[in-house]
Amino acid sequence: MKTRTTASPASLNITRLASLATGSGPGLEVTRPTDGQPLGVVPQTAGGEVEAAVGRARAVQKQWAARPPRERAVVARRFARSILDRRDEILDLIQAETGKSRLAALEEVIDASMMSSHYAHAAPRALRPRRHVGAFPVFTQTTELRQPKGVVGVITPWNYPFTLVASDSVPALLAGNAVVVKPDLQTPFTALLVLGLLLEAGLPPGLMQVVVGPGPVLGPQLIGSVDFVMFTGSTATGRLIAQQCAARLIGFSAELGDKGALIVLEDADIRAAAVGAVRACFANAGQLCVGPERIYVHENVRERFTRALLGEVEQLTLGAGTSWETAMGSLISPEQLSSVRAHLDDAVGKGARILAGGIPRPDLGPSFFAPTVLTDVPDDAKLAREETFGPIVALYPVASAEEAIARANDSEFGLNASVWTTPSRGRALAARIEAGTVNVNEGYSAAWASHGSPMGGWKESGLGRRHGAEGLLKYTEPQTVAVQRAIPVAPFAGMSNETFANFFTRATRILNHFR
Repeated sequence: MKTRTTASPASLNITRLASLATGSGPGLEVTRPTDGQPLGVVPQTAGGEVEAAVGRARAVQKQWAARPPRERAVVARRFARSILDRRDEILDLIQAETGKSRLAALEEVIDASMMSSHYAHAAPRALRPRRHVGAFPVFTQTTELRQPKGVVGVITPWNYPFTLVASDSVPALLAGNAVVVKPDLQTPFTALLVLGLLLEAGLPPGLMQVVVGPGPVLGPQLIGSVDFVMFTGSTATGRLIAQQCAARLIGFSAELGDKGALIVLEDADIRAAAVGAVRACFANAGQLCVGPERIYVHENVRERFTRALLGEVEQLTLGAGTSWETAMGSLISPEQLSSVRAHLDDAVGKGARILAGGIPRPDLGPSFFAPTVLTDVPDDAKLAREETFGPIVALYPVASAEEAIARANDSEFGLNASVWTTPSRGRALAARIEAGTVNVNEGYSAAWASHGSPMGGWKESGLGRRHGAEGLLKYTEPQTVAVQRAIPVAPFAGMSNETFANFFTRATRILNHFR
């Protein structure tokens, strides 16, 4: 693999962003993963301030919800444009807080803009009142309304701090809600940048707020105050949040962990599969839930694919800075590096072989790790079953497509999968894979960026969906309004109950014939 070091990103107005945070607590110093140097200080949200923030948001939400959806969509449309206009500023900050490559950061910029534009167009139609057949046609007029939940709590991780804050907040806002975001402690400034851009696009002040502080402290306070929770993070934390939401009987949606599978069959374009696998497995240094961590390759093409894969890994450029040519950046922290190394050491200790990488790169920074390819990983290794969340992928030979699908499905997770074969065969096989999204001849981007379609996890990879109509409507309460005219749904004046019962039975037979 190659290395590259370039100049630091342009100066960012961190002080201005810090002023947007809701809180008067002690300052939190945020450091850059690439070199451990301070990036800036943001005020944390002190005790009692979360409830106050939710209360202020709730007061503003009433007026926001009274606006027609098409007016709310104007803000989302402006936001989508401003993201592209301010691209380089956003990229600089994402890179500074996460250490990811510039190309990986660009994914966030493009995705957030496309998502916002999609919902700006789709939300007014999806939220409009809908007429349904009433109890008695003509005499009963029934309408379905979509009312906002109220205040939505959004809890986001550090790995995609711009697009996940935007992807979960914009649909909630368009549905008429207020939003209170709790970002990860390692990436608060990127969440504040999302807030700043939305305010510049015309979002009413106070409607969206960002609270900063430890998850175990702020999380329960937020969940105890809001009307709906959207969470992205680990399955273990997702279970805890689900229990807290259940205690209050409020809605909850979550995208959780994964152990994604990528399948390469004998009729695949091997060169394209190798390029696509490397791009998917090592995007954001492997720190993405939808990235593959297991590759099942047909034994007839195993040697060819392995050579091609290792050749692509060798060409990866690893480093820090703003160069577009750097393919992979840093892990988020030394703690994440230690977690990745622990998985690797456990696997190697149980018999796995390293085909590429397998070493940290302290010469580049405190949290860099070489892209790593393993083989012969035993089933009892942690790396075989648990999410690694780092730049490590394991190769497994299979004798058939049937075996590949069975082994891909042999997991407690089911968020994303990838199949490399002919398009028609890929569609048929994809329908048999137990995952919320399946990409054919792509790693993860095709399904993720299809914003009109739902995206989310099966099994222990989550519940609920983002994107698509479900990603918007989950932030609403369906309400049915039925207006009865002329005749009651009861015995008429002077009619006995028995006569009414016989009449109602005959009428029901007739109505059922036309339903």
